[in-house]
Amino acid sequence: MELSGTIKIILETQVISASFRKRELVLTTEARYPQQILVEFTQDKIPLLDGFRPGEEVNIQIDIRGREWKSPRGDVKYFVSLHGWKISRAGEEPSQPVGGFGDASTGGPPADDTPFPESQNGGDSFRDDDIPF
Repeated sequence: MELSGTIKIILETQVISASFRKRELVLTTEARYPQQILVEFTQDKIPLLDGFRPGEEVNIQIDIRGREWKSPRGDVKYFVSLHGWKISRAGEEPSQPVGGFGDASTGGPPADDTPFPESQNGGDSFRDDDIPF
């Protein structure tokens, strides 16, 4: 799913625990009734926000995530969050995934996901002694 709008603010990275970090962005939509939408970028997606500034028009690819929470008193509440996984300036191609791995158009594996090159003898197998390390 994609959201489009203008960056209102980009917050600092928050360290939630030793193994979890997030950075939030507030996007103002350009609909008839503009909305202020909070989008989270977590873990390896945080660096995608580097270089973006408030006032820029962007497109953000998001996933919608929901969860249930039960209080110590037994009350149950439900929460929804929007997780960004790709961001680009309006009219530009989306940013590359962190680390250069993956296909920028899908966020998935590279277009050529063949795990090993073909063997030198023309077959599909790859001999152990042909591995360069």
